[in-house]
Amino acid sequence: MPRRILQGNVVSTKNDKTVVVEVVRKIRHPLYGKFVKQNKKYKAHDENNEYKTGEIVEIIEHRPISKTKAWVVKGRVGVAKDTSVEA
Repeated sequence: MPRRILQGNVVSTKNDKTVVVEVVRKIRHPLYGKFVKQNKKYKAHDENNEYKTGEIVEIIEHRPISKTKAWVVKGRVGVAKDTSVEA
């Protein structure tokens, strides 16, 4: 079974070797037909603490690393538009 790959914005880097990634999805409401945003936060493993808040990253499904962490950061995609990150 292939592993899922998600893309989201890093919202927290306070834990050691862990980043919190917020994934935003647009789904169509089944009755009204309007597109609604759904947000979900995933904890992902960041071995070298190299990702900063405000970056857009890809995360990939992995075996459980801890109680709440079962994703690994695959790589950096870009920088969020509303946040400025120093290089």
